[in-house]
Amino acid sequence: MSTATTSPEPPAGDGLQHPADQGASGPLDVIRRRLRGGELGAWPVVIGLIVIWAVFQSLNDAFLSPQNLSNLALQIAATGTISVGIVLVLLLGEIDLSVGSVAGVAAALLAVLSVRNSWGDVAAIIVAVLFGILIGIFQGSIFARLGVPAFIVTLAGNIGWQGLQLYLLSPEGTINLPYTGLIGGLTHTNLDEISGWVIGAVAVTVYAAAVLVDTRRRIKAGLPTRGVLASLLRVLGLAVLIFAAVGVLNAWQGVPVALLIFVGLVILVDLVLRRTRYGRSIFAVGGNVEAARRAGINVSLIRISVFALSSAFAAFGGVLTASRGFSAGQSTGAADTLLIAIAAAVIGGVSLFGGRGSTYGALLGSLVLGSITSGMFLLQLNSSVRFMITAGVLLAAVILDSLSRRGRRTTGRG
Repeated sequence: MSTATTSPEPPAGDGLQHPADQGASGPLDVIRRRLRGGELGAWPVVIGLIVIWAVFQSLNDAFLSPQNLSNLALQIAATGTISVGIVLVLLLGEIDLSVGSVAGVAAALLAVLSVRNSWGDVAAIIVAVLFGILIGIFQGSIFARLGVPAFIVTLAGNIGWQGLQLYLLSPEGTINLPYTGLIGGLTHTNLDEISGWVIGAVAVTVYAAAVLVDTRRRIKAGLPTRGVLASLLRVLGLAVLIFAAVGVLNAWQGVPVALLIFVGLVILVDLVLRRTRYGRSIFAVGGNVEAARRAGINVSLIRISVFALSSAFAAFGGVLTASRGFSAGQSTGAADTLLIAIAAAVIGGVSLFGGRGSTYGALLGSLVLGSITSGMFLLQLNSSVRFMITAGVLLAAVILDSLSRRGRRTTGRG
């Protein structure tokens, strides 16, 4: 599934000069050239999200209400967390079909330890996530060391871990979790109004400082930098987005802690991918395995560690799912959990062919799918309609990815 690209291109919209912009005579020409070169970045997803919100708001004025947006934030936290792990696997040019079952078996283990064995919440959560990591190491080792395709390994895992989940939950089939304590509080706790504003202000300040530090480093290294106006607009744009979100969420019950956890994981993993040697190694392996191996990268170790991280995020997503429903049952992690997690990553702009994308794709894709589900619920439409619309959005994203990849190859030859 890997391509011949050895390293990821800078994301579109970063304010730096792109090869696709050379010779462009105007904004429309720049957009046209970037489309041909596959450099539109996240803009198609953002525009699509705006259109979805506008359509549903016009059909039901409760869609953009504080209550519905707060519910949307909680709705995407668990599946979005699982999707972050999927992003990492897709960057390798591989796939993990076991994440839904891993989430389910982790939730079941959490409930067994917490309820049946009276473990503390913290210990039960840690063991559940560690179990997910062990699953990822096991599956990743079979793939990386023995050469069994990841599709087959994780497909077998999808079946096997679901069986283990049913075994752990027997004989009841469902284990109810207490309404109090850390586990239940993960998805049922909101910040007070002042704390929400403080965290928003801290986030904007940290981002502004990061932009300033990055600009200074680029100037010192003699690299191209964003203009002062471009950098200022980025900071102001983020400030408007964050404070608007805080204001809306505070108008209902406050900023959900689960949303902060999800966004925090997205930011943390993105920093690892972009700022560390390990992250660059993931992109390199996904771009061209042989070139990465010749560059001295331990390909097997990278693959095993990525599958371990994917299962860890899946396990924690299962913890959040159990927390949201105050229970772990046979349906936890089942149904469309796997498909939605993969679809969110792909819709968010992560390439199926490896070597291109970011964890913000999981956030954007989750928002798109969550918005569709929320809008359909408000309009009281059948689930069949939601599945068909979701399929159409996913197909459009894959087609855009394929066209973008073709454009990049064409630009490279030129």
